[in-house]
Amino acid sequence: MNVKASRHSTGSSPISLQQLLIGKELLITEIPNELKEQLDLNEQIYSVRGIENGICRRCGNTDSRLFATFPHSACGENCLYCRHCIMMGRISSCSTLFGWKGENLGWSPELARLRWDGSLSFSQKEASEKIMEAVRNQMDLLIWAVCGAGKTEMIFAGIEEALFSGKRVCLATPRTDVILELAPRLRSVFPDIPIVALYGDSQEKQLFAPFVLSTTHQLMRYADAFEVMIIDEVDAFPYSFDPHLQYAVQKACKKDAAVIYLTATPSKQWQLEFQQGIRNGILLPARFHRHPIPVPTMKWVGNWQSSIQKNKLPNPLLYWLKTAIECKNPFLIFFPNIALMEKALPLFQGYAPEILSVHAEDSERKDKIMKLRRGEIQGLLTTTILERGVTIPKLNVAVIGAEDEIFTESALVQIAGRIGRSKDHPRGDCVYFHYGKTNAMLDAIQQINQMNREAVKRGLLD
Repeated sequence: MNVKASRHSTGSSPISLQQLLIGKELLITEIPNELKEQLDLNEQIYSVRGIENGICRRCGNTDSRLFATFPHSACGENCLYCRHCIMMGRISSCSTLFGWKGENLGWSPELARLRWDGSLSFSQKEASEKIMEAVRNQMDLLIWAVCGAGKTEMIFAGIEEALFSGKRVCLATPRTDVILELAPRLRSVFPDIPIVALYGDSQEKQLFAPFVLSTTHQLMRYADAFEVMIIDEVDAFPYSFDPHLQYAVQKACKKDAAVIYLTATPSKQWQLEFQQGIRNGILLPARFHRHPIPVPTMKWVGNWQSSIQKNKLPNPLLYWLKTAIECKNPFLIFFPNIALMEKALPLFQGYAPEILSVHAEDSERKDKIMKLRRGEIQGLLTTTILERGVTIPKLNVAVIGAEDEIFTESALVQIAGRIGRSKDHPRGDCVYFHYGKTNAMLDAIQQINQMNREAVKRGLLD
């Protein structure tokens, strides 16, 4: 059976049980009523217990503290359920997960053709060839590429290679914002192959596609689905800190799948393994446009929290804000927590009324980011939710309270990586406003300087 071509894979035609279940394990409540009657009649369906031997099949939880019991009227027992993945629907000891063990769905190879007329830099081409090699040989590969190196363009040929050879592909990332940014870009260069984008509010969760974009949370519904797994921002929270998300990614992969890890800021352990030749990978120290990464500066602002509580912006920050407003370029100002950000918002709006704030739980988050992209507003106050996956030309950024522990070396490098990404505007301003320098700040600046030096050494900068 072949998958029909569809630009967005959101057609209104009825979905079959095969299309719904292939590569997934779903609760009965996740299966449409018109398909439920087929479950007992179809020999290609398998079923497994949701929780067995103290392990949640969906998220891999084994922590007894994250299990609880409830009086379940359906079975008449006090059922054990998993609290860790409750947001995806309750899974209990009497729950059944249904999967597909029959024939796979195929697609016509010509649908997988890449429609992109861009070109790759020398470093991007080298990484692209490494990715294709990993896809062919079912290998793991680390792509350590600085922010703005053009990682998305590097993966195009590898995705085409996989889809053309009948391998199902998933690009996973911890952040919804990254999915929302990547989906239109990838649909434009693979216009003929069905693609679905999965995140919390996605309307495409029941659809089958050869190419899936997914947050790592949504992969909990998948099992033995993908021959190629590309994990973008592998070091990002929450994936890097949550073994359950790492379990979900592993479960979603077929045996011997090729796993491609993309990151600008690998962990110290991964950096060491790469440098010792233990971890297969490639380092790209330069951006695609051959300009150096702008190096952040540090500015002391004193007790900035006290100033904000007194309804006053610290003078160094105020000077930066006024300069940013006058130059009319977009800007982001990062805060360590929501409460302080919301307290400060009216102070910023006193100088530019259109300034808004955004955070992970903001229901208008997508609209606010789009307003910044379109130039309808000049600036956003934000938490670390926008440290990754945001590319806006001419952007400047500031971090207020850069000494806070939430601003790790990785986070600060990523924040600095928001600026200077455009070929036409390769420069930008990034300031770490602080009440005391931290090792994270110093290490972030050192890492950026090291990458620029390595890029010069390799002749990758103009």
